[in-house]
Parts: sequence; C-alpha cells; structure tokens
Amino acid sequence: MRPLRAEIRLHHLRENYQTLKHLHGGKLLAVVKADAYGHGAVRCAHALADLADGFAVACLEEAVELRKNGIENPILLLEGVFENEEYEAVDQYRLWPVVASQWQLEGLLQHDWQQPVKVWLKMDSGMHRAGFFPHNYAAAFTALQQSGKVAGVVKMSHFACADDADRGMTEMQLETFDLAVEGLAGEESLANSAAMLAYPQARRDWGRAGIALYGADPFLENDPRIKPVMRLVTSVFAERVLQPHEPVGYGAAFYTKRSTRVGLIACGYADGYPRLAETGTPVAINGHRSRVIGRISMDMMTVELNGSHEGLSAEVELWGDDVNVNEVAQSAGTIAYEVLCNVKRAKFVYIE
Repeated sequence: MRPLRAEIRLHHLRENYQTLKHLHGGKLLAVVKADAYGHGAVRCAHALADLADGFAVACLEEAVELRKNGIENPILLLEGVFENEEYEAVDQYRLWPVVASQWQLEGLLQHDWQQPVKVWLKMDSGMHRAGFFPHNYAAAFTALQQSGKVAGVVKMSHFACADDADRGMTEMQLETFDLAVEGLAGEESLANSAAMLAYPQARRDWGRAGIALYGADPFLENDPRIKPVMRLVTSVFAERVLQPHEPVGYGAAFYTKRSTRVGLIACGYADGYPRLAETGTPVAINGHRSRVIGRISMDMMTVELNGSHEGLSAEVELWGDDVNVNEVAQSAGTIAYEVLCNVKRAKFVYIE
C-alpha cells in the first residue's frame, strides 16, 4: 500500500464552523460542494449535522447524495437547476433552489409544488457571472412572493473580489445590492469566507462558509482563527546522495550545488499534487521544514533531506500543520481551492 494519506481532522472542521458562525452572527451554511472541497462531503456533513444551520452544494446530484446518506438539514443548490424537470427532485428531496435566471424563475413558478419552497433569489451585483440584474431584481422577487408557491425568499449575491480589499469592488457590490433590495422584506445572504473574515457590513442573515471552513485562509495568510482540516502526508521510501552538479528528475530541471541527500516520496500529480509546484516548495519531514527539488512526476517526487532525522520511512507532510496549503498553491501558480479539490489516490483517514 502506498503510504500517501489524507488525514481529515473533523474536530478542526467543527471548530472552524463554530468560529465562523460566531464571527458572522445569524445563520451559517456549510458549503460542501465538490465533495467538501476534496475532504469528503458525506463524512464532513455528518460531522457538522448537529451544528450546521444548513449545507450548500453546487448541484442536484450532490444534494441527493447527502439526503440518501441521512443528512436532514436544509440543503441549498447554489447553481439552482439545469433544466426545469429537476424541480421534481428539488420538491421530492426538500431542497432550497437558487434562482438566478428568468427561465429558472418561470420553471419554478410553473411547477406544482407539494409544499411551499424556500427560494434564494440571486442578484448580479457586479460579478457578471449569474443572477438577475439589479433593475430586474424587484420584479423577480415580487413574482415569487405573489405566486403562493414559496415559503420565503432569501435575497443573495456573490462577491467577485472579497479576497482583495484594495480593489474596492466589494464595497461597490454592497452598495448596488442594498439599493436594489431597498423595500424588499426578508432575509439576506452575502458573505462568503473572505467577506465573513474581512467585511462586517456583509454579514447579514445567512453566511456561506466555504474555503475557510476547511482551514485555508482566502487572504493567503495563516489566519489563527481557522485550523487546517486536511493534512496530506506520505513517507520517504528511497534515498540517495548526489555529488555537486548532478541533475534530479525529468528534464534535468534541477542540479545540485553541493553534496545532497535526496529522498524519494510517494506522491505525484496523479495524486493531485500540482505538477507546476517549483523547486523550493516547502514540505515538512518529521516536523522539520525542507523543500521539493526537481519536477513533480506522476507518482513520485523528490525532496531534500537535511538532518539525521530525515531518511527512510520519515514522515513527509505536503500540507497541513507545518506547511500551509496556500504556500503549495502559490508555488504552483494556483489557489488552495484547486489543490484541495484535486486530491485522489490517497487513503482518507477521518479523525474525530
């Protein structure tokens, strides 16, 4: 068995949820789309079921998986339906749909609901990806309210640059949203992880905790308020000593500058580790920071061994407590979201 494993600390997940809910106030959805950002949606949802005010997923399949595995909390479909026939399943599984376009609105109003449905009506406040334009929003809201088919409408929008405070776009989107919903009664939801951490004015009735729930700081720092949930670890299974000016790995992309002990570890881009991670990307070997050297292979990678404590069978943390996942993502020119979502072929070990 390859020694690569993803340790999922469910106690950290629960602590992060409680921290974020206390920070945001009101109610908080735990976003478990994309298999809980690579952490395992069913296990994470069960770990949060007694705490969470609800869950959010991307699509119907993800919601049905949770329902079939015993999750009874409210579940929001962040992308709504992809065709109007899906409203049958939304009704059957007691889901909350996002409505972000005219055809979704018309399909919902045409459906013969078994019971009134709670709808989240999305506004395009400036991101220009999905949602009703501000000047069309009140009409859509009124159509839902007057239909007799809804149990309430949550007014929502999504921020484009909440993790970049210098852009000023979040403030612009907040102003746009507030002007467009003036006079429209009911609950509101604006804050994603970054807004929850940095914009108190975005904290409304419902928050939506995503990447921060899993302990990755959307501001690429190491916010002490949140704890990393995933710890990806493997071990050294071969080592060699190379003399100065010797190449390591594919493309001879790295040459030693001195006599160097090289460790071979079981993890590569087929396991989800980013292939573009550069020489110098940090790892922690038996708790001591070292670095990746050479190119990442499909199944293996090479690291520099330093002290006597580093050698055969030594544990190598690729990210977790000693190595921030954002460091790995930045080295590869990507973001923590993608790195976490891509993990596969690892043995998942859930720690309560």
